[in-house]
Order: sequence, then structure tokens, then C-alpha cells
Amino acid sequence: MTDITIHRGISPHRIGAMILRYWYLLLSSWPRLLELLYWPALQVITWGFIQYYIAENSNFFARAGGTLIGAVILWDILFRGQLGFSISFLEEMWARNIGNLMMSPLRPIEFLLSLMVMSLIRLAIGIIPMTLLALFMFHFNVYALGLPLIAFFCNLIFTSWSVGIFVSGLVLRNGLGAESIVWTLMFAILPLACVYYPVSVLPVWLQYVAWSLPPTYAFEGMRALLIENTFRADLMLEALAINAVLLVASFASFLALLRSAKRHGSLLSGGE
Repeated sequence: MTDITIHRGISPHRIGAMILRYWYLLLSSWPRLLELLYWPALQVITWGFIQYYIAENSNFFARAGGTLIGAVILWDILFRGQLGFSISFLEEMWARNIGNLMMSPLRPIEFLLSLMVMSLIRLAIGIIPMTLLALFMFHFNVYALGLPLIAFFCNLIFTSWSVGIFVSGLVLRNGLGAESIVWTLMFAILPLACVYYPVSVLPVWLQYVAWSLPPTYAFEGMRALLIENTFRADLMLEALAINAVLLVASFASFLALLRSAKRHGSLLSGGE
């Protein structure tokens, strides 16, 4: 009975083994590490100079200094959180190893938890140098946001996991032909999440759509903090509630797509 209970429960050892596997894979390839650093650095430098230009030519942005760089950093947390999750998943698809994993004692929930941890590791490798560049080159200290930064981060990373789980399920069911959705779906959220402008800029009917997305609350909260020096706890709690629903829905979708993939033999075909 004890063996059966352990087998059916969540095993930290199996999760740890998967995390170690992805960690060694990451360290074995310098292009993978370089890619994690390159794009964040490029973005913060590019948008940093844009921020300088706007600050020198606009009274509003002079008062709201750092809003663009802050938005870039928060957007990168959202995008790279999802990408870090999905790339670890795609590594298994490219190696045609998904079928082996699903036939092993590894449970789907353990697989997803290991991908979540790897997304945090990948995110840290890319984001920490990005924030240091913003600090030393443009004097924007994102860590000075304090506790609100934790609220922004948690809500954005929860959304990135929800999207990552969902698109991974789609690729699992439909094969690598659906791989492009991994790279493009988050950009579809970009204009609706109001990353670089307030929700009020959107048409009224589109504002309802924007407020249904958790990232919108994080970016509105950031602007309120930087411009008005006000932390909108209500926005963070609303975003957390929506994220909870999205996470549950994404888990359910992944499991349903996994069952469908097993029925249709997608796992054995290597994702083709």
C-alpha cells in the first residue's frame, strides 16, 4: 500500500531529476545561454535610449520617468517566463522524448512543475543582467519598487505559465507543425495588455477585453506606482483571481490535450 501511495503521489525526486536534466542541457550549450542574455540586453539598451529622448522632450514623461524601461522589464518577465517554460518543453519534442517521459513513472503534474521551475531559472539568467543594465546605464532601479515588484512579478509569471501550459498542450496534440504558436501567441496579447500605454487609450469595447487579461492589471499598477506613487493592491488582487482561473483552465486543457494525443498516437509519432 505504501509503494502504491508513493507512486501515485507527487515525487520531489522525479521533479528534481527533470530539473537537473534541463539544467545540464542548458549548461551544455553556450548559444542557449547567450540567447537568454542577448535579447534582454538589446531591448533594455534600445528602449533606454528612447526613454532618454522622450524624457528630454516631454513634460509628462519627464514626470513619469522610467515608465518605458519599467514596462520593458515587466513585459520581458511575462514573455520570457512563457518562453522559458515552452522551450524546455520543445526540447523534449525535438528530441522525440515526450513518448518516453509519458510512459515513465513521471506524472503530467510533475512534468509541468519541472517546466515551471526551469522557466524561473531561465528567466533569472536573462532578467537579472537586464535590470543591472537598466540601473547602471539609465539609473532605473526596478528593485526600488519594493514589495509591489513581487506582486507584479507573481501575476506576470502566473500568466506566462498559463499560456505556456496551454500552448504546450496544443503542440503535444497537433505536433511540431503548431510550434509557431509558442513564439507568437504572447505577442497577440501585447497590444491588449497595454504594456506601453494606459487602458484608456483603447476603444471602450476593447477595454473590456483588456481588463480580462491579468497582465493589464500589472502594467496599470506599475504606471500608478511610478506616476502617482500609489500601489494599487486592488488591481493585484483582481489579477491574482483571474490568474487562478487561468492556471486551473490551462492544467485541465493540457491534460485533455494529452489524453487526445495518446488516443491519436501523437506521442509515438514524435510530434510530427
